[in-house]
Amino acid sequence: MTPTLVRQHSSHAGATPRVDLRARARDWSEIQERMLVPLYEAVYERLDVGGGTRMLGLGCGSGLALLMAASRGASVTGVESRFPERVDLARQRLLPEAPGGRDARARADAAGVVEGAPRDAADPSAPAFTLVTAFEPIGCLAGDSEGLGELLAQTVPLAGRGAAVVLAGWGPPERCATTSVLRVATKLADPLRGAGSWRPALRDDLEEVAQRAGLRPDGSGRVACPFGYGGVDSAVRGLLSTGLFDAAIAATDQEQVDKELSEALHPHQRSDGTVWMPNVFRYLIARTI
Repeated sequence: MTPTLVRQHSSHAGATPRVDLRARARDWSEIQERMLVPLYEAVYERLDVGGGTRMLGLGCGSGLALLMAASRGASVTGVESRFPERVDLARQRLLPEAPGGRDARARADAAGVVEGAPRDAADPSAPAFTLVTAFEPIGCLAGDSEGLGELLAQTVPLAGRGAAVVLAGWGPPERCATTSVLRVATKLADPLRGAGSWRPALRDDLEEVAQRAGLRPDGSGRVACPFGYGGVDSAVRGLLSTGLFDAAIAATDQEQVDKELSEALHPHQRSDGTVWMPNVFRYLIARTI
């Protein structure tokens, strides 16, 4: 599920929801992307990300995780293939003249954000990457682990021997309040249920992906990442920005999805109107061999 619910798949019927993709990207950048900040911070702290780090961020979205790594002195490069509308936002964030950007980018002057495959970010004259991050959590959509495996197959050759590869996933459904909201996507997407459908996270999702990619597990952790919104409208926009409800929109319509998503959020609305959903995400640190 980017941030948060993030892996996008097209429906089997081939229908593409008519949405304003640029507005969707802004909602991701302004509302949803920040929900995984505790995950980014925990990983960077554990791996001591800093001036000696050369990082490649897969599925970098609008660049918040890149910016946070750059602020620690890392040299960062991002790759985004599923959400091209987010690429421009990421590039703007990483400009030296952006607010707070000059200091954050002081040690990342060779950074870039590439729309395309990992190989498009390769620079034969540059040192190998010492850190690869795949912060888009798997364990939400059927087939998302296979998609991550394919991405890693292209990426591992770009990393140095012993480089850290960080994979992220949703925690157990019983510890993720957002699970009940995500089920709306599956219910409305029938009979399109398939590769774009929600499915519960499995305990060994990350380890299985790492094994298939030829990586050696080297530790894991869990991080609390609550989803907090100013109100139901903000929560709907943020969740829709993940792309997880696109199959449901294609199967029904935008109005129906908005209505049922709003209803599913009401149990999580507090007395002051804000929406709060505690979640736990898991990360795995693996090493190239």
